[in-house]
Amino acid sequence: MTPTLSVELDRSSPVPLYFQVAQVFEKAILDGQLKPGDRFENELALASRLNLSRPTTRRAIQELVDKGLLVRKRGVGTQVVQTPVHRPVELTSLYDDLARAGQEPATKVLEYSIGPASDEVAGWLNLPSGSEVATMRRLRTSNGQPLAVMTNYLPAALAPDEEQLEQSGLYRSLRSRGVHIRLARQRIGARAASRDEARLLDEKPKAPLLVMERTAFDDSGRIVEYGSHVYRASRYYFDTTLVDR
Repeated sequence: MTPTLSVELDRSSPVPLYFQVAQVFEKAILDGQLKPGDRFENELALASRLNLSRPTTRRAIQELVDKGLLVRKRGVGTQVVQTPVHRPVELTSLYDDLARAGQEPATKVLEYSIGPASDEVAGWLNLPSGSEVATMRRLRTSNGQPLAVMTNYLPAALAPDEEQLEQSGLYRSLRSRGVHIRLARQRIGARAASRDEARLLDEKPKAPLLVMERTAFDDSGRIVEYGSHVYRASRYYFDTTLVDR
């Protein structure tokens, strides 16, 4: 059962009571006081403890569910889940971002092959058709939970082997081989999950996924990789800052 948290409410404040309650529990989850898998107080018990109406506590709980911090499971009740991954829109790798955030990134290589590039892949990498290209598809997890399926194409001469990919991220592996990413073009979108993607990511078929396509360049302006990644929309979001010029 979730530890009983002290909740102080300002009933004279213009801030709605449901939001005040949700904020207390959100902070506790983000701070690690409440951990993934902890059972959450049921709606009736919480309402009684805080002297609130059931609709108010129901809305507070729903606020946390909508933010991906709680999940309702039939026969189990409401549980704390792993907090969503917040990633800035910067020229970094997912593996490095997760490691810096104190998460535990891990990689499973689903496919790895080297062979002649198709015309489409050769075009992405600005290579002659038929050039040797490494194709890799990986499942990235965070704290044991599936987060992303990543497909990347690289000139074969630059490609890390499977063991390197299992042990660290792609960009870290490239840096160890003397390849430094300096520039990238990136496109972010959304679509529904295929059955295979849903199975790998522990989502329902047609669940919303974030999609990112990236072409990365090294110091000399050479294209060193093209990636097509899908992320669980329930567990992942991008963050960007807008400036008025």
